[in-house]
Amino acid sequence: MAQSVLGSISLGFRPLWNRARGLAGLRLYVHEDDQGVDGAHLLRTLGELWTADSPTLVLSVRSRALLLGLASNADSSSPQIEVPVKWLGDAGLVATLSQARQRGVHLIAAGTPQDELRPEHARLFDRRSLALAATDAATAMQAALQLRQAAAAGRVGGRSENSPIKTHALVDGVASRALAEHALDQQGAWAVCGWPMEDVLHRYAGQPAPVSRRALVQVMSALDREDSLERIDQLLGQEPTLTYRMLLYLNSAGLGLRSGVSTVRHGLMMLGYRKVNAWLAEQLPTASEDANLRPINATMVIRGHLMAQLMDAGVEDDLRREVYLCGLFSQLDLVMDEPLRAGFNRIPLADRIVSAAISQSGPYAAALQLAMALESADPAQLRALRIETETTAEDANRALLKTLAALGD
Repeated sequence: MAQSVLGSISLGFRPLWNRARGLAGLRLYVHEDDQGVDGAHLLRTLGELWTADSPTLVLSVRSRALLLGLASNADSSSPQIEVPVKWLGDAGLVATLSQARQRGVHLIAAGTPQDELRPEHARLFDRRSLALAATDAATAMQAALQLRQAAAAGRVGGRSENSPIKTHALVDGVASRALAEHALDQQGAWAVCGWPMEDVLHRYAGQPAPVSRRALVQVMSALDREDSLERIDQLLGQEPTLTYRMLLYLNSAGLGLRSGVSTVRHGLMMLGYRKVNAWLAEQLPTASEDANLRPINATMVIRGHLMAQLMDAGVEDDLRREVYLCGLFSQLDLVMDEPLRAGFNRIPLADRIVSAAISQSGPYAAALQLAMALESADPAQLRALRIETETTAEDANRALLKTLAALGD
């Protein structure tokens, strides 16, 4: 029998993005590997790892028994809990949810836009979670067009009653930039689950995604304050495009450094703050204000941190930075709009990074594959990879939760 509840479940996650394109929270998928998982134990474990600064957590479970266990033991400080609308025909479950609501538990009704909530059920929930089908997306896009036409005609703007996306909802199935903008900017959705990365980047097809002005100003301000080297290195590593451009600059022939610089930290130590600040200022004219790039950069950063946790680099700071860079750059082809190998050939990356990202081999490959599998609602690939890499469910789940809990720090 597993000593920890984390040894009896498979977890997965998806980030939730708000109107500001910031992290509204995290949806945590919980799949039982063994029957009879203790909901109270799971809530205690999450409470031990989560802090006041950690992101809002939304639990999505696939077991009615586990849902009952969670609802029976949760309180106002517990994670939010999704409840499938189709399960509300269970009178026992509804009674448990009603008691949970009285204790201040935050509940979300999960279903499709077509699922109707009876009035006595609706008052149990803080909001709806809506899974969009292709037909729903088409209807939403028609509503978005009508809103734009009304605005162009000078009519007072508002939200569309014809859209399947409702105010304050959590919206899943957002496959395009236009649909994300309709949900968040026009309809006032609380958040969208995941982000349409490839469609957002399509507008930059044929050229690398630009560095954000926000990131440049943040790093330059830290340099002006003479923040610590660790802090500057951390800020530069929050945006993959900026990190990559920095490494290109550090290894440019004109700069004349003696040997290949494979980390931003090393480059900062060699150049000093003043020269780095001057280079960053030169990037400002071509920087972007596109807020839709923020979730893309943040998603890649999360994968880097998750890889470092899965590898358990411990106190070896240089190793941890290298593992993080492997995760950060594993999707570099998307933001640079070129094959990974072409981008990697321009900078002196460790062979371990190149092997993991391009050929799925080497000492970092297992951690990268596990990190990618944990970014899913489907546990099948994760379970297979755990067996293949001899990783326990306990280790994978704990690494994921530690990573996610620290995102608000």
